Amino acid sequence: MSLDPAYLEYPRRRLGYDHDLYPYSAMPTRRPLQWPDGKGVATSIVVSLEWFPITPSDTPFRAPGHMQTAYPDYRHYTARDYGTRIGFYRLLDAFAKAGVRVSVAANGAIAQRYPSVIRDIVDAGHEIIAHSTDMNGTIASTLPVDAERALIRDSIAALSDVTGSAPRGWHSIARSQSFATTDLLVEAGIEYCVDWANDEVPWAFANGLVNLPLNHELSDRQIINVQQQSVDSYAEQILDAHDWLAGEAAVSGPGGGGRLLPLHLTPYIIGLPYRMGAFERLLADLKARPATWFARGSDILDSWRNQS
Repeated sequence: MSLDPAYLEYPRRRLGYDHDLYPYSAMPTRRPLQWPDGKGVATSIVVSLEWFPITPSDTPFRAPGHMQTAYPDYRHYTARDYGTRIGFYRLLDAFAKAGVRVSVAANGAIAQRYPSVIRDIVDAGHEIIAHSTDMNGTIASTLPVDAERALIRDSIAALSDVTGSAPRGWHSIARSQSFATTDLLVEAGIEYCVDWANDEVPWAFANGLVNLPLNHELSDRQIINVQQQSVDSYAEQILDAHDWLAGEAAVSGPGGGGRLLPLHLTPYIIGLPYRMGAFERLLADLKARPATWFARGSDILDSWRNQS
């Protein structure tokens, strides 16, 4: 029995994507980027600073890292709490020692419950970006648009109340967005997000929102927790990625130019005492490489816009 010809018809079949969110762009066709001081690799650290309610919500889905066993799940709850009490302050010390400024993706609940942590971040010269209300505030297309709009608004408002200014960036839980998210972010005054992992340079959506790709494969969660590799292996992979990108950045003409190396960190994972030595050495090794430009998301955004 042959297929009905209508089975092979797809109304959005065309060159490029099957959506209009952003155009296709291949590396060899691009004008090379130039980062400040001739640096080749914009090294961007994004720390997820999260508050997990002790009872998870599965609507629209349960956030990665959320409570897992019969509730109350004190084992996982207190392990996550370790990140805000201990691990994150170890990271702040490490950043100060290396002279590095980072972007901290904070839940609104962090500002409401632990405003001193937010003030410590800002006082150290780091950037706050919005990361939903708390770790029950996940987004997917099954979430009503008005509920998503309120979640974005409330997240931004909670952080703004403590910092005195609205965050410029956004990071969705699990990098998950709905079909409405990018428009809702622009509506809320957000200038960039870090949710889409399809490149190693910044790029713009059709509505003007900019994406700074945050590579999931190089996150501490993926390498250390999911793949169960050592922190030394994690550091080696980050340095290998940096050196490869630096080589590509050094190529003149189309296909060359500045690259983006994102490090996604989780305080209750990387901030444990037996991992911090290797992490501090990693920062020092990156800092010593001539191609490295440590930059917050807003710094990268401004540099990219000046060249667009």
